Amino acid sequence: MNVARKSGTVRHYIHILRKEIRETPSKMFYNILFLLLVSYRATQALENGLARTPPMGWMHWERYRCITDCKNYPNECISENLFKRTTDLLVSEGYAAAGYEYVIIDDCWLEKSRDNVTNKLVEDRYRFPSGLNHLADYIHNSGLKFGLYQDYGTHTCAGYPGVINHMALDAQTFAEWDVDYVKLDGCYADTATMDAGYPEFGRLLNKTGRPMIYSCSWPVYQEYEGKIPDYEALKQHCNLWRNYDDIDDSFESVAKIMDYFSKNQDRIQPHGGPGHWNDPDMLILGNYGLSYDQSKLQMAVWAILAAPLIMSNDLATVRPEIKAILQNRDVIAVNQDPLGIQGRRILIQKNIEVWARPIMPRNAAGDYSYAVAFVSRRTDGAPYPISFNLKEIGLRSQRGYDVFNLYDKTEQLGLYKSLDSFYTRIIPNGVNFYKFTVLGSPNRY
Repeated sequence: MNVARKSGTVRHYIHILRKEIRETPSKMFYNILFLLLVSYRATQALENGLARTPPMGWMHWERYRCITDCKNYPNECISENLFKRTTDLLVSEGYAAAGYEYVIIDDCWLEKSRDNVTNKLVEDRYRFPSGLNHLADYIHNSGLKFGLYQDYGTHTCAGYPGVINHMALDAQTFAEWDVDYVKLDGCYADTATMDAGYPEFGRLLNKTGRPMIYSCSWPVYQEYEGKIPDYEALKQHCNLWRNYDDIDDSFESVAKIMDYFSKNQDRIQPHGGPGHWNDPDMLILGNYGLSYDQSKLQMAVWAILAAPLIMSNDLATVRPEIKAILQNRDVIAVNQDPLGIQGRRILIQKNIEVWARPIMPRNAAGDYSYAVAFVSRRTDGAPYPISFNLKEIGLRSQRGYDVFNLYDKTEQLGLYKSLDSFYTRIIPNGVNFYKFTVLGSPNRY
């Protein structure tokens, strides 16, 4: 619900409250006073009702960075044509049908200075000749949503104008451009003001009356300085937030992000959930740096982490086997599980990591089903065999579980009880990904 609607609700309750003070018993008065206070509180926080599951879409940064030379790189430069082409491919190649709905422009879309009369942000006139309203219409008419980048600083990371001293104007401008998703970076900014400044920009976005997902970056910049972010404030004011370094096109980068999330999971994991997600950064499947099996690994761990699934690749060149990973409906269902519980790394044994996440369905006893990823960090040549007692990895239902392979539906592993051992072999830098559906639940595979 947006603030314009909430503000109208507040005025409505004030009118009723005045009437009830004069005419009704005290019980009714206090009921209405409570409703008024709830509505007032909602205007002080984001609470926009968005991102109830992790957002899915496409963003240009990891694959295309800040390529602005459209003469020499016409198919790669940050331009209207790139985002129109990507929009078309999201639809025609089946990504939109799989749930990828946001087309997000990252840095390098702006002119180097604001309009000298209005102080408004100006899109690069050469690379976006039709303007952002036209591009937003193009994306919306394709059934998708439009995302845009800015920076809580004097400049963006690439040196374009930031929002500082223009936050209200920029929030309104984003609404006028029909933006659906805002990413606010943190370069060239005073980290000491972020705890107040990021929430303020969120309130200004909400005040426009247009629903916009709000992606914050203040945790990563504070962690660079050794400061622990205020996760309660993040949950109150942001729909998602970046915790760690930008991802690069390599398995080493994916592994570093996994290590950060696992080593810090006790303070990070409890704060992810519907409407407010930890963000380990983009999916790099389909680029240059990951093998087929490493691509499966990133997709599986991001599903366990309840991470936003934001691709950054050239959709025109994604190989069929990688496309199948990105569009795997069973893995996406784990990521989009309505419980919204972020998973954890449960244990490590002989460089095999076990990552698990409780998901639906549940049975009458309240036991969860689970998605479990067996991740190899080994580099020796042969697939490594390993066996776990289900109870060791947190699967304790007395009823047992029906198990199947999320990457290979033909592999039905059958029924397992909590004291049974589960055996699997994982190739180096690979993953085996399973769903354990608790018995006695209404929906079993």
